[in-house]
Amino acid sequence: MDDKRKRLLFHCTHMGMKENDVMFGDFARAHVAELSDAEVSDLEALLKNNDLDLYNWVLGHTAVPPQWNSGVLKRLQMFNAGRAS
Repeated sequence: MDDKRKRLLFHCTHMGMKENDVMFGDFARAHVAELSDAEVSDLEALLKNNDLDLYNWVLGHTAVPPQWNSGVLKRLQMFNAGRAS
C-alpha cells in the first residue's frame, strides 16, 4: 500500500467521532487498497467535512449535498447499510 493510502487509512480510523472511526475505518480497512486514485482523492476531500455531517450522510439521516454525493460516498453508504443509528 502506498503512503497516500496509508495516511488515508489512518485518517479514517482517527476522525474525532468514534462512530465515524468505525464506519470509515472499517470501510477503509476493507477497500482502501482497491480504490482508484480518483476515489482516494474523493474520500480525502469528503473527510474535510465535519464529523456530524459525515455521520448523517453515510447513514442516510440527512440528504447529501450534490457536491459530496460521489461514488465513494455511495460505496460508504452501501458498506454501512444496516448499522445501528
